[in-house]
Amino acid sequence: MSAEAARAAEILSQLATPLRLRAFAELVHRGSEGASIAELAYTIDVPVQTAGETLARLVAAGLATGTGNGIYRASPGILRETALALDREQPISAYLGDYPQLRGNFTHGRLTTMPPTLSERYTLLGELLARFLALEGLHDEQTVNRRLAAVTDDVAAARRMLVETGWLERDQAGTTYGAGRPVPSARS
Repeated sequence: MSAEAARAAEILSQLATPLRLRAFAELVHRGSEGASIAELAYTIDVPVQTAGETLARLVAAGLATGTGNGIYRASPGILRETALALDREQPISAYLGDYPQLRGNFTHGRLTTMPPTLSERYTLLGELLARFLALEGLHDEQTVNRRLAAVTDDVAAARRMLVETGWLERDQAGTTYGAGRPVPSARS
């Protein structure tokens, strides 16, 4: 696990506790006005000491900031930064930069929608996935499926699209696959 992924996991684990999530949500709700420990304790119905401990954990995780006058404010931007960091960790991210027109088909590094079959983007998606797979030689269907599963839940549709666009060839039995044509190393 990378340092970014470990940091994201820590931030999310801090919000996995219902009390901390409620406290964070209340601070987000209050916006720039923020809240004191006593105000937060009253609002989320916990003892002041518990509210203080909760806020300390949120501050330590970077989810909130405290001022010298005892007012705490949420730092919701860290959630966006965390999501972006996790997106960068996805295996397809290194290739998506060369295919900006396909970004809308992916959500957090996962293929979520297929472009229309007869569109140029359909063929481009085939090229992108062929580059991602980087198949050399022949592979069984299970291997192709396992590699595709890293970026999509619908491996059958992605595999079929690769065959239809000519980036992947299937033997007559439909059990062995190989590269259908040379895959470019980078888009120009």
